[in-house]
Amino acid sequence: MKRTAFFISDGTGITAETLGQSLLAQFGNIEFRRLTRPYIDSVEKAQAMVQQINAVAEAENMRPIVFDTIVNNKIRDILAGANAFKVDIFSSFLSPLEAELNASSSYSVGKSHAITHTNNYMERIEAVNFALDNDDGARTRHYNSADIILLGVSRCGKTPTCLYMAMQYGIRAANYPFTEEDMERLVLSPALRDNKDKLFGLTIDPDRLAAIRHERKPNSRYASYAQCEFEVREVEKLFQREGINFINTTQFSVEEISAKILVEKGIERRFK
Repeated sequence: MKRTAFFISDGTGITAETLGQSLLAQFGNIEFRRLTRPYIDSVEKAQAMVQQINAVAEAENMRPIVFDTIVNNKIRDILAGANAFKVDIFSSFLSPLEAELNASSSYSVGKSHAITHTNNYMERIEAVNFALDNDDGARTRHYNSADIILLGVSRCGKTPTCLYMAMQYGIRAANYPFTEEDMERLVLSPALRDNKDKLFGLTIDPDRLAAIRHERKPNSRYASYAQCEFEVREVEKLFQREGINFINTTQFSVEEISAKILVEKGIERRFK
C-alpha cells in the first residue's frame, strides 16, 4: 500500500514535517510519498494547494494525508475544503493548552524556530563550529573543552551525529576515527586516554558499512565486506577492553543515536 502525505505550513514546515514523520513512522507496512510545502501564507497559495491535493486524490483514487501547522484562520478554512484526511497539529494541541492555561495563543508563525534568545543562538553556532573544527581527529588539543568524543570506524555516523547534537542541543562534540592503519595495534591515543570519561563508541553492521563505503569508493578494499567486518570487530574489541559504552547505529536515525548517547552519558542540552 502507498499513500501520499503532505506537510504544509505557513512557515518553514519543520514542525509539521517532524511531527508528521514521527506519526507516519508507526506504520511501517505502508509506503508514504512525502511532500513538504512550506510558506503557504496567502489565500492564493492556499487555493493552489487545495487544487494540488485534490489532483493527487483523484489520480491515486485515495485521499492524501495532510499534516499542517497553519495559524491563519482564513488559510486553514480554505485547506479544510481539500479532499484529504487532515491532521491540524496546532488546533489539536493549542485549544486544550489555551483552556488549561486560561490564556490565548499568539498564533504567530515560526515561533518555535525564532532566534529570540541570543545566548541560545550563540551556543548553537559555537557548538557547530567546535564539531567542524574537531571532526575526524583533525585536532585533538581541544578535547578538554568537549562535552563528548565519539569513536568509531570511518563512515559509521560520527560526523552527522556530532553536528546534530551541536545544532539541536548546543553540545560540543568531537569525533575520532579509527582507520585501517590503526588496526595493527589498536589502542587509545594519549589525547583520548586523557579524556576517557568523555568517550562514546559508535559501531555498525559490516554489510551496512560496506554499502555506505561502496557509494564513496566503489570496488575498493576500503569498501569490501571483509575489511569492514575486520575493522568493526577490532574496534568493538577495543570498546569492550577499555570499558567504553557504545551503540550500533545501523537501525537508528541520527536523532535517535544522539538521544541515546546523551541519556547514557547523562549530558543535558546547553539551552532550554
